[in-house]
Amino acid sequence: MDLGLMISSFPKLLNATVVTLKLLSVSLIVGLFIGLLFAILRLNKNIFVNRFAYGYSYVFRGTPLLVQIFIIYFGLGQIESLRSSFLWVILKEPYWCAIIAFALNTGAYTSEILRSAFQTIKPGIIEAGKSLGISTKIIFYKVQIPIAIRQSLPAYGNEIILMLKGTSLASTVTLMDLTGVAKYIISTTFKPIEVFIVAGGIYLFMTFIIHNLIKFLEKKYQH
Repeated sequence: MDLGLMISSFPKLLNATVVTLKLLSVSLIVGLFIGLLFAILRLNKNIFVNRFAYGYSYVFRGTPLLVQIFIIYFGLGQIESLRSSFLWVILKEPYWCAIIAFALNTGAYTSEILRSAFQTIKPGIIEAGKSLGISTKIIFYKVQIPIAIRQSLPAYGNEIILMLKGTSLASTVTLMDLTGVAKYIISTTFKPIEVFIVAGGIYLFMTFIIHNLIKFLEKKYQH
């Protein structure tokens, strides 16, 4: 075990963690909005709107994240009309392709988490609001969404952790995130065990922080 390599590689991997955290945070923020939108569509009584939302969720939850990244990064670049459009400014960059793939993927899972949370809200709460003369929109934004978010915290915490681990796939499209830098160091030192132990330790620490943050929020919003 080369402890010297582990110590020397730690700062490089720590710097690469910033890229991983950027990928994670932007993907989660965009994915949360996508998830909320499609959760609302899933609850729509219009069968076409409902089926459309279900189809999105089914496709992105039913296919591997790696395949989704490859289709967006490599596949879309083969479409001539896209290469000649303004979208190519974004789609030619591996960073934004990874963000799009991650956001769409986590958005699909988030939509199901939020949909389930919305459906667990007791009808009496909504009826009580209506009886007080509160509009349906205000009830939805001020009552239903906060309750749904509170109830979905445990499941969403798991999704954040899964997404954190999923960001390691960004290295497959040349991004130098935590896993990408680890692979680069291994390619020059030929010592994968030491490097991956350090990288794994950093991932584990980030998971520990996220897990405890979610537990704190759960306790805070229980009352």
